[in-house]
Amino acid sequence: METEVCKNRKRCGGCQLQGLSYEEQLKFKQKELNTLLGEFGRVKSIIPMENPLHYRNKVQSAFYYDYRRKKAVSGVFQSTSKKIVPMSSCMIEDEKCSEIVNTIRKLCDSFKIQPFDRRSGRGFIRHTLIRRGFKSGEIMVVIVSATPVFPSRNNFIKALLKEHADITTIVHNINPYQTELILGERSNILYGKGYIEDELCGMRFRISPDSFYQVNPVQCEKLYNKAIELAGLTGNEKVFDSYCGTGTIGLIASKSAKEILGVELNKSAVKDAIANAKLNGVKNIYFECGDAGKYLIHSNYRPDVLIMDPHRAGSTEEFLRAVLKKSPKKVIYISCNPKTLQRDLKTLTKKYSVKEIQGVDMFPFTKHCEVVVSMSRGGSRL
Repeated sequence: METEVCKNRKRCGGCQLQGLSYEEQLKFKQKELNTLLGEFGRVKSIIPMENPLHYRNKVQSAFYYDYRRKKAVSGVFQSTSKKIVPMSSCMIEDEKCSEIVNTIRKLCDSFKIQPFDRRSGRGFIRHTLIRRGFKSGEIMVVIVSATPVFPSRNNFIKALLKEHADITTIVHNINPYQTELILGERSNILYGKGYIEDELCGMRFRISPDSFYQVNPVQCEKLYNKAIELAGLTGNEKVFDSYCGTGTIGLIASKSAKEILGVELNKSAVKDAIANAKLNGVKNIYFECGDAGKYLIHSNYRPDVLIMDPHRAGSTEEFLRAVLKKSPKKVIYISCNPKTLQRDLKTLTKKYSVKEIQGVDMFPFTKHCEVVVSMSRGGSRL
């Protein structure tokens, strides 16, 4: 594949590997994984993406008002600052989502709706969040404002739907606070159900405005299928799905296990997980809201297989100690940060042997890479 060049690459900074061909990007990431994880065994070749463009199914845009040109401007935050880089298209974001953002920006000018100005405290729109189900085709538009009063709301929504009749739902989220968070706590559904659904690995998932859902579902299927393959489930295992989020990987694994227990600290995510289980008619999965490490230590639950998919900061020492104490036969570690994975493996390999290390390129044109590691209790290393 030829090298892609983005005119905003220097100002944006989101695609750190801009300028490298896709083949060179994979070599760069493979070398990084070998350096960080080679001490634990051979790192298999990264699973690439067939078409590494426009893969992000979630597009977040920030808005500001250009007083000189008297126009609304939308874009992305610079990776190293709070400055907004004007952007009308992006090579890694879904093209349909970008089109909708551009329409919203133009409608703001047409309806004389100014973006929010932090300095003066005046204005309306702060952000937009667009999600598209790649398999379902469903589209959710979230308009985030500083105030609950939406000027010309009905006519604005009518005009937006006229331009994009394939929008499934529109949500108005209110975030009046000076915060780095995109979404506020209050939302009003303006059109549709307030959520969309999509399919992943043969399962149906409900996606709300604040739901965690992988931004690259094409590669996510490869990642999750690989993780479940490495778990070697036969239908007789009790599986502990820690950091389970909205239950995606646990639900996918439920077809091959005796029972799944998912534990997650985020109450909203647990609510979505329960809804997803009902949506798919899955009877052998259960969810608990709480700290996964504390749950392992203080409960009598002893899993045969443990699946962990922590945030970029990696696992906590408390959770790793709990894993070593409960000592499941297999541990499947899915990581979005090879550096913290390296740190955590140093602890886990006190009792476990690494059997396979597999990288998956979830985020082409960036430095980030997902890794799945399978471990077995005792035995020899790979």
